[in-house]
Amino acid sequence: MRLPRLRTLVLVAMIVATLGTVGWWVFGPPGVAVELTRRSWRMEIVVERLRAEGGSDWCDELPEGAFDITRRVVADPAGRRAEPGEHCRYTVLAWRRSWIAKTEGGPDTRPDWPRPPLRVAPPGQPGSERLGKREAYYEIELSDGGDHLWTCRMDLERWMQLRVGQRFRVPVDRFGTADCPHMYESRL
Repeated sequence: MRLPRLRTLVLVAMIVATLGTVGWWVFGPPGVAVELTRRSWRMEIVVERLRAEGGSDWCDELPEGAFDITRRVVADPAGRRAEPGEHCRYTVLAWRRSWIAKTEGGPDTRPDWPRPPLRVAPPGQPGSERLGKREAYYEIELSDGGDHLWTCRMDLERWMQLRVGQRFRVPVDRFGTADCPHMYESRL
């Protein structure tokens, strides 16, 4: 008679544990519990180089600064010009992305823009370099204590407020992507 009562108690305990787990999953705090493990910054500047590039177009539509122009008379293959016209091959100087200068560091170093050495060629000659677009990245790394790591970008003001060891909850989608703008500090 004791055996059926023990089975009933075990069955009730299993049901309570299952309902508790499902209840926590459904009604518990949203997101994954994570800890901030690293803060870093990176500053990048695109360095552009003046290059000679070849092109071709109708001679009356040449870009400004075109040189080394060769001309020939041809009919318009697209049919937009009724009469044959002068078509030109030319060279033009254009600024193009060449490389990226970077500086990077952590919370112990002050974010600072790189100061790359730039090539200088005689005016009107290809080879000179100039600074282009600037990008600043302030990132934190979050860990769930297991094998999952997420990197989140944020603005400088928020990045300066955070410290390694802080705990957060962050929503994570079914593909494992963290919704960083919606993370909030965990009080647990």
